[in-house]
Amino acid sequence: MKRIIYLFIVLFSLVNTGSMAKDLMILKLTYGEVEIELYPDKAPNHVKRFKELANSGKYDGVVFHRVIDGFMAQTGDVKFGNSNSSEFNLALAGTGGSDLPNVKAEFTDIAHTRGILSAARSADPDSANSQFFICFESAPHLDRQYSAFGKVIKGMEFVDKIKKGEPNSGAVENPDKIISLKSK
Repeated sequence: MKRIIYLFIVLFSLVNTGSMAKDLMILKLTYGEVEIELYPDKAPNHVKRFKELANSGKYDGVVFHRVIDGFMAQTGDVKFGNSNSSEFNLALAGTGGSDLPNVKAEFTDIAHTRGILSAARSADPDSANSQFFICFESAPHLDRQYSAFGKVIKGMEFVDKIKKGEPNSGAVENPDKIISLKSK
């Protein structure tokens, strides 16, 4: 009987630990709340940076400066893209980052499918900083080229409503913004 109780306790602990170990974020948009699951086991440094910036309020008010229908919505320029900041400049949004050092690439086996969050960067694979994008559709040409670190698990219909930009550049006039982004 003691063995059965002990086994039950061990199994319960493992199940409970697994469910508590999820890294979940809530992204509030004008259209509704989006729940994001992060993958710290796949891209620990990108997850750490994303959570650090989110939980300190750095993403609150940041615009979706580049949105290409059928491809992705890009945001996260906390320097020039924050509509609440005196440095806000829509013409420069997408060229800035945070005051923190860049994050080295963490390429994984995560496919860039609908709802995936991935780190935006320049041509240098190790230049990711604060910007990220959410895929509207599969983008296999990005696999193992960009650091995917999370996925929308609820509320993708709200991401789909983000105002789209110019078909070629994705530049958005009067863009939607992040209301808030925090750990759940």
